[in-house]
Amino acid sequence: TSIYGGYFGAAQGVLFISLLSIFQPGNLQRSNAVKNVLALCTNTVAAVVFVLIAHVDWGAALLIAIGSVVGGQVGAFAGRRMRPRLLRWIVVAVGVVVALKLLIA
Repeated sequence: TSIYGGYFGAAQGVLFISLLSIFQPGNLQRSNAVKNVLALCTNTVAAVVFVLIAHVDWGAALLIAIGSVVGGQVGAFAGRRMRPRLLRWIVVAVGVVVALKLLIA
């Protein structure tokens, strides 16, 4: 999941949540927090590798970084306050939409 997420990124969170739900006992809010830390680590390593081996468009990278930080904070804030059942249904719905989009595209 980390190799896939570090290169491609799409649906990385859904994959992490799915695996954490299977292998880590606990509630969905805790899994969501662990997912965020894992995604941060994965994307940091991937960013370092890309900076070292490829040309980086720093303007685009800055916009993506800002969007990621803001989205992560908003998502964490909302995820902590949602009922676990609602959060689980949202994760399933997003996963299905992403899967269909990738299959159709």
